[in-house]
Amino acid sequence: MKFGFAFLATIVGAEAFSSNVQSSSRARTVGLREKIAEELDLPCEDECALKSFPNLPESVHPGVVTGKALADLLNHAKENVVVVALGITLRDFVWMGFCHRTKVFSPVASAFHAFRATAGYAIPAVNCVSSSSINACLEAARKNDAPIIIQFSSGGSQFYAGKGLDNKNYAAAIAGAVSGAFHVRTLSEQYGVPVILHTDHCAKKLLPWIDGLLNASERYFEKHGEPLFSSHMIDLSEEPIEENIEICKEYLARFSKIGMLLEMELGITGGEEDGVNNEDVPLEDLYSKPEEIYQVYQELTPISDQFTVAAAFGNVHGVYSPGNVKLEPKILTRAQAYISEKLGDDAPADKKPVKFVFHGGSGSDVSDIQEAISYGVVKMNIDTDTQWSYWEGIKNFETKYHDYLQAQIGNPEGPDKPNKKYYDPRECLRAAEANTVSRLDQCFADLKCQNILGLGEAKEASNVLQPRRGGLPV
Repeated sequence: MKFGFAFLATIVGAEAFSSNVQSSSRARTVGLREKIAEELDLPCEDECALKSFPNLPESVHPGVVTGKALADLLNHAKENVVVVALGITLRDFVWMGFCHRTKVFSPVASAFHAFRATAGYAIPAVNCVSSSSINACLEAARKNDAPIIIQFSSGGSQFYAGKGLDNKNYAAAIAGAVSGAFHVRTLSEQYGVPVILHTDHCAKKLLPWIDGLLNASERYFEKHGEPLFSSHMIDLSEEPIEENIEICKEYLARFSKIGMLLEMELGITGGEEDGVNNEDVPLEDLYSKPEEIYQVYQELTPISDQFTVAAAFGNVHGVYSPGNVKLEPKILTRAQAYISEKLGDDAPADKKPVKFVFHGGSGSDVSDIQEAISYGVVKMNIDTDTQWSYWEGIKNFETKYHDYLQAQIGNPEGPDKPNKKYYDPRECLRAAEANTVSRLDQCFADLKCQNILGLGEAKEASNVLQPRRGGLPV
């Protein structure tokens, strides 16, 4: 007889991470804040009303996750066993389990160990610049039954506030990110998915922007018992490593008091993104050394273990022709082995003490992405590809309805026919959202981040403006 996928996943995965789930359940977040839906008296039904998810640690809930819930979610991503369909017989499966327990070698047991080495998934982190792009991310997360990371850059935060607002002392960027945070907090609960609310690259000159957001999180913590944001990235990769680490230690100490996580960058991500240009950096700066990663781990861990490392292994922002970017994911596993050796008996059982972040992943081979995940990558940034998908949705909309978009009145159906429903901004923006959701489907699949929550297929939205009520079929 053949085993079903779900049954095999349940049996094989149980041994690997049951202890983690149990420990997470025992250490649930104390004094979990009131839901935004309850605070604002918004209807909250179905997934929105859930306290936790069937397949995740009990602390992880719909909406923005921070503190213990955030730590449990990232640990689940790093340690969870993702089962693939092996097509094995019952006899093979029983023999495989026996070989695994007794260390007896066989081709089946060898295949089992090879499978176990590919454990884990990574959560897509999408840079958002508007409520529309946020909503596309939330829709894609629920469609894929998965968590998601929504993040803002300083430039994206400023755009969210409006380019007509003065940005002296990063006032607009601070206000825009705070506004976006409340949008995410309100609607992520309604979509019924867990969201990590994050900010992207913050170079040294942008630290006042993070200071403003951290002030906002500390004030939010006083009222709600958790920070406004889940985490922030401090990117001092252009500074000497000693300065990079010292400043990160200062921020991590402040973060840890309110349950926030720090993402720090070590080594440089090449290319250009949001005004940060590393197109001409020396090639060796694109590859981190195990000793450097251990130095970071050694210095930050005594303060808090709630940090991730965006180590460089050839990452480059943007999309380039094949052959122009040479990724070396094995840099990550060499670092994990190096640090585990230094830790000795204190090393974690999976020998992956560091949670890594994958920057500059657009256009990467899926094999490189999934290899990096197996080495402890729990987060991968998605920006260039979703920028294109959003634009492509608008471009395709214009192509499809070109003759209806040239004037307010007059189209192929007649010179007096109105075109209002075609140039209504909601129509082209919805086309952009739908195209972005489709592109994110691919991202979730590449990152092995599908069917993680255990909610099943999402219900089709009802009472939505459809063609016969004036909307277009987009």
